[in-house]
Amino acid sequence: MPLKKNLKQMLFWALTFTMFIAIYQNVKSVEREKELPYSEFKARVKAGQVVKVTIRPDLIKGELRDGDKKTAFRTIPLTDDKLIGEMEAGGVENFSGEADRSWITSLVLNVGWIILFVFLWWFLFIRQAQMGGRQAMAFGKSRARQQDLKKQKVTFKDVAGCDETKEELTDIVDYLKNPKKYKLLGGELPKGVLLYGPPGTGKTLLARAVAGEAGVPFFTSSGSEFVEMFVGVGASRVRDLFERAKKSAPAIVFVDELDAVARTRFAGIGGGHDEREQTLNQILVELDGFETNEGIILIGATNRPDVLDPALLRPGRFDRRINVPVPDIKGRKQILQVHALKVKMGSDTDLDVIARHTPGFVGADLANIINEAAILAAKKERKGVEQKDIEEAIEKMIAGPQRKSRIISDKEKKIVAYHEAGHALVAQLLPGSDPVHKVSIIPRGPALGYTLQLPLEDKYLVSRTEITNKLSVLLAGRAAEEMIFNESTTGATDDFSKVTSYAQKMVTEFGMSEKIGPLSLRKDESEVFLGRDLLRQPGYSNETAKNVDDEVKKIVLECYVKTKAILKAHKSALDAIAAALVEKEVIDAAEMIDILKGLEGAAA
Repeated sequence: MPLKKNLKQMLFWALTFTMFIAIYQNVKSVEREKELPYSEFKARVKAGQVVKVTIRPDLIKGELRDGDKKTAFRTIPLTDDKLIGEMEAGGVENFSGEADRSWITSLVLNVGWIILFVFLWWFLFIRQAQMGGRQAMAFGKSRARQQDLKKQKVTFKDVAGCDETKEELTDIVDYLKNPKKYKLLGGELPKGVLLYGPPGTGKTLLARAVAGEAGVPFFTSSGSEFVEMFVGVGASRVRDLFERAKKSAPAIVFVDELDAVARTRFAGIGGGHDEREQTLNQILVELDGFETNEGIILIGATNRPDVLDPALLRPGRFDRRINVPVPDIKGRKQILQVHALKVKMGSDTDLDVIARHTPGFVGADLANIINEAAILAAKKERKGVEQKDIEEAIEKMIAGPQRKSRIISDKEKKIVAYHEAGHALVAQLLPGSDPVHKVSIIPRGPALGYTLQLPLEDKYLVSRTEITNKLSVLLAGRAAEEMIFNESTTGATDDFSKVTSYAQKMVTEFGMSEKIGPLSLRKDESEVFLGRDLLRQPGYSNETAKNVDDEVKKIVLECYVKTKAILKAHKSALDAIAAALVEKEVIDAAEMIDILKGLEGAAA
């Protein structure tokens, strides 16, 4: 589109320049011709000084000999029947006639340059000023785009892994298709639907699927598009958006990242007349004010429902609040199947295994895994995406890309091997721990090595024993280093961060401490309101805070003691796993089990 517009402008200026040159040349040629009275012209003809003559009913022009040079002349003709004979007698070398020009041609030649000047003045100054005015007025217009559903039609078949959410949205689609069925019973169309959930779970895709299923106009915008530096622009854009939707009703208005414009009012930023608040007020009025917008559904998407204004969430505005959760193992398999259709898969790929190996992954993560696997397969010039490509893509997402160029000394390599061997051995020996899938001492991202544990199934409840086992596994790296080298390194920094976080949650949130008891001492993480929460207190005494610290330390130390005892009792297994890591750099679950079985056989 911009290229076509540029070509039109270039063509316009080329034609204008050509016309200007033509008029200029015509005027310039007129200025070069000497104006002669008709009597002088006759005298020069008789004197033999005229060389060339062109006769027109309204003009005579030609050339006369003036010494050694020739001069162009022009004169106004009179009725003279003897002129031809006099020219022959005067020795005029060339004389001819010319047809009379039309009045249009004369007008163009005489008045055209004036018209051109007026046109250029209007185009360069007046029109530009008008366009600037219109652009200023258009600043308050909505920037929402109406999606072409014929080109980009998405239906519920394209959305996988959230069957319950689709069922909730099916009611909206049915109402848009058959409104009379509901109106007969007095039912009204929901004003708004809020889709909330973690990033990447498919909230935007679900909104497009609703529009595709219902076959109604779909206007899409982002919350940040309403907020500008000028006061009142956001509210104006909201009004314009709903006016556009009203003309196309029934219609769907989708606002992505709704929290950018719909945060709780008077949050201590910008005072009571903040631009964001005016925009939110206008949204509230459009949803449920004096003037109702029939046939318009507002679908909002956010991953921060906790910061939205309570007035927006009440029934009558957002009637439906639908959670779009992280998919379970069944949902992950369905999502993988959808994305696997877009690439050429190998015969050995097993999506059930991939779904089991990706707990906590959302739709965007799974799409990225398939894409990364396809890129890896293409780099290795394979005919299809194989299972090992997908597993490599999973490890790349979890731990980062391999850093084979990082060269570490033999001493550090041995320390890393024992560190990871400690994690793997304790995870294998403690009952209830997630099975070890792979152990590696090849650096990935910031880590020098990693132990990959993958659960056999999704878990929604975690017991105290399972959490303490997890703490023991995390502490096993440092315990192995101290036991073998009588020295500690900085390699367990990330492990300690996770251990402390888990232990604090056990005490302050999960009620898993005997001393603190079944209390929730969780810190309030909502927004701070100026004047009310500026000096927010923790909600419990300093003595309780000290008890919390003591309990956290107690839990961590108990797990650490238990971990060291396990490693001392199985030191030969620790040495064998570490030696295998130094030799191979990567061992999988089967290889580690073989090492443990070999030690048991030797002991027997």
